[in-house]
Amino acid sequence: MVDVVIVGGGIAGLGAAYKIRRAADAGHDVSFTLVEKDDRLGGKIHTDIAQDPDGGTYIADGGSDAFLTDKTAVHRVARLLGVFDEETGTLDETKKTFIVKDGRLVEMPDGIMMFAPTKIVPMATTTLYSWPAKLRMALDLVIPRKLRWAPGETAQDHDESVESLVVRRMGRECLDRLAEPLIGGVNGSDPKDMSLAATYPMLLDMEQKHGSLVRGFLAQRRMIEDMKRKYPPKPGARPRTFFSSFKLGLQFIIDRMADAAGRDRIRTGVSATALRRDGGRWAVTLSTGEVLDADAVIIAAEAWAAEALVREAEPAIADLVGTIPCSSSATVILAFAEADCPFDKRWHGILTPAVEKRSLTGVSLMSSKWPDRAPEGRVLLRGFLGGPRDQGVLLKSDEELIELARSQMVDLIGVKADARPRYAKIFRWPGGMPQYTVGHLDRVDEIERLQAGVAGLALAGNAYRGVGVPNALESGERAVTKVLDDFGIALAEDVVEEKRTR
Repeated sequence: MVDVVIVGGGIAGLGAAYKIRRAADAGHDVSFTLVEKDDRLGGKIHTDIAQDPDGGTYIADGGSDAFLTDKTAVHRVARLLGVFDEETGTLDETKKTFIVKDGRLVEMPDGIMMFAPTKIVPMATTTLYSWPAKLRMALDLVIPRKLRWAPGETAQDHDESVESLVVRRMGRECLDRLAEPLIGGVNGSDPKDMSLAATYPMLLDMEQKHGSLVRGFLAQRRMIEDMKRKYPPKPGARPRTFFSSFKLGLQFIIDRMADAAGRDRIRTGVSATALRRDGGRWAVTLSTGEVLDADAVIIAAEAWAAEALVREAEPAIADLVGTIPCSSSATVILAFAEADCPFDKRWHGILTPAVEKRSLTGVSLMSSKWPDRAPEGRVLLRGFLGGPRDQGVLLKSDEELIELARSQMVDLIGVKADARPRYAKIFRWPGGMPQYTVGHLDRVDEIERLQAGVAGLALAGNAYRGVGVPNALESGERAVTKVLDDFGIALAEDVVEEKRTR
């Protein structure tokens, strides 16, 4: 029997637990024990389901609220669990995004892909950019590549920051007005430090292939349009949207994975405090004082927690993991009576550039973005605070954070000044977002090289190869493959599962 201790009950840890359960069901002699320091499972996935005083239900995601539809991992697991039909897409008939400029909302121009324009008229008429900025962005079509890569080289060999690429190809205003809030905001990162190779390598690839980001995005748009013509949606099929979730929020898949893995093997409210080698096995000390004996350990926790845990047993790995910075943030969910929200509600989100110097980095209109997330006559809003711009935000009390978000929504969106929320919920994420700084992939390669030499140890989570929900899930699954392979157990079912979802 190979006993595995999993530290962390987010989607990476649960992905590992569920894969071990599948391996056991397939006849492999393996088992797991999962410990999670919080009283709940899910990590940065946390759906609050609450009742309105006058009746009806709110479904509010306080962390991740979606995953990219094109990434297959969550779909694959949902199919295995028999809950794929519980997935839902966004309400794209209300899909608009606004950018704050000089205190007012400017709609993102049609044809923008990430931050690059692909349509002339919307770009020419938008007030988001000044005319000098528009002309500077057009120069992307003629500015030569920074350099040509040698045969076999990749984005990792020529990593640079988001700020570096955007400014040199499209100018400072393009960065400040759209790229920074869109790319940096989504990733909770500062563009001046953010690694392109680790987050958006296709941008570096585009420059190499097309000599221009605009030409690259135009080619991508044509490809997408060709695919839509070639493969039109089937009559009655569920509309395919860019983002997906579940009808009851992302917590739904967390709970189903925990059920399938076996809750009798999962312990919440218990943290791992120390890790050491004990002969050929591992000893995991818990906050209760217990010591768990294990053949293998998977650490699916934040980078700073993983560093502390592996420090005694593997200091070289700890040193590298400790160089991954993490930012803190808070999410504020507020619901108002519709009468207190006399504004156009046909939009999904608002992004606030750092140059606007506002505490609120963004807003999602959850009751327009997703179906059935708020009772009739209620408007559900989600505000984002903190990140690299304001690491001290978590020092504020819940009341202060609620009022800060509410007052910004009054000023920016048009919520009535005297409106008071019918429902309010604060989610705090201390050190919750890893920062993929320039050179991140080289660092992760070295972590994995060292890890490969340590039998029965694997790291998982969003600190390494992708911050999205599917990436974190897959990291937990890869960790299982690694530690079981250390004991000569090969799991062939992964290939079958992946083919099944294509």
